[in-house]
Amino acid sequence: MKALFMTLCLAAALFLCVGSLADDMGVSAHSAVLIDADSGRVLWAKNAEEKLSMASTTKIMTALVAIENADLTGEVVIPVEAVGVEGSSVCLKEGEVLTLEQLLYAMLLESANDAAAAIAIHVGGSIDDFAIMMNERAAQMGLKSTSFANPHGLDAEGHYTNAKELGLIAAEALKNPEFAKIVSTYRHRIPFGEESQRYLLNHNKMLKLYDGAIGVKTGFTKKSGRCLVSAAERDGLRLVAVTLNAPSDWSDHRKMLDFGFENYEMRELIKPEQLKFTLSAIGGEPNEIKVANSDGFKQCMKKGDSNVSISVNLPRFVYAPVCSGDSLGEAIFTRDGAEIGRVELVATSGSEEKIYKRRFLWF
Repeated sequence: MKALFMTLCLAAALFLCVGSLADDMGVSAHSAVLIDADSGRVLWAKNAEEKLSMASTTKIMTALVAIENADLTGEVVIPVEAVGVEGSSVCLKEGEVLTLEQLLYAMLLESANDAAAAIAIHVGGSIDDFAIMMNERAAQMGLKSTSFANPHGLDAEGHYTNAKELGLIAAEALKNPEFAKIVSTYRHRIPFGEESQRYLLNHNKMLKLYDGAIGVKTGFTKKSGRCLVSAAERDGLRLVAVTLNAPSDWSDHRKMLDFGFENYEMRELIKPEQLKFTLSAIGGEPNEIKVANSDGFKQCMKKGDSNVSISVNLPRFVYAPVCSGDSLGEAIFTRDGAEIGRVELVATSGSEEKIYKRRFLWF
């Protein structure tokens, strides 16, 4: 069967802005990036592929690996190795029992290094083995410039990332509803012994400073400087901003996110079943079937841009039997010759194979 290709020009727009703006918007960070969380495409960047320390933004991956590999309601007995860890802490005590979820709140809101250590040992068996799990998850994502040596982000040899890949990690983590719920929480309480409570306050001031902010994590060491990953969502467009070694990180993130929302939008390029076709069904009853796109397609696009094409790959005919829902082709979206996405084309009606009865003639 020969394929039928049709090119349709849409009055729609799609961003394809990779790299830096003509100016740096006055961003103080040594390294920074703004990405569309849905596609992972870069909207703006500054030294975004330089390997740097990431401090406690490490805990984004720690949380993701823990959530994906353990029961959040499971009880964690705090080991001695998690007590008195350098840096931010919620003063965990050896033998204390908390749930994994409670420790995740402590780690992501208060940036507690002791909670990160307890989580790692509970999920991975040890700090080193959990770091292996973190690196395996990074490899699954195709990250080439990220390496984890611990779950908390304290300075260590072999512990680094770059702004672009850290943004991709955050975008992936935000797809997880448990992670998204925790990092968007500003205040929370967890037990402190049998009769008291720990009051947790999220260090991420963007939750209060920026309209639409939904997370995600702060970080600081003397080596890394101030690090921040933030995310915000408006009208279906979710943006992730990352700064590494940024003296004025709160201001940087407001500028970057403002740039994103002022210049880009999430637009529906095609609705479900908007593309409709009729194909002959050879040897079938009925002898025609209907075909349409099963899903819609939305994409982050630069406002005012309108240069997207669709190539429809569909056979000229099919052989019966065909069932409703059978995949028969696809519509491929491109801009300037580069593919930006595709949707499946499926049968929306069926055709049964026609049965021919043999007739006999008697002489």
